[in-house]
Amino acid sequence: MKVRYFAGARAATGTAYEDIELTGEPTVADVLALVGERHGDKLGRVLAASSFLLDGVAVRDRHARVHAGAELDVLPPFAGG
Repeated sequence: MKVRYFAGARAATGTAYEDIELTGEPTVADVLALVGERHGDKLGRVLAASSFLLDGVAVRDRHARVHAGAELDVLPPFAGG
């Protein structure tokens, strides 16, 4: 699956996206735990305030299943005017 990072999440990871592999029947929470471990506290703080899209649909339940080939977008709060 692909995790795409925007704004502060991109700054915290140093990349626009990464491909990850999970076995079994992973959930959004599993994906977030994995990328949080990979990128440390800086991304962890961003994830705590972020919204997520799974294949373009807002994620309300972090226990939602993630299928092979899915895209998860990490959308931190945006500032501006």
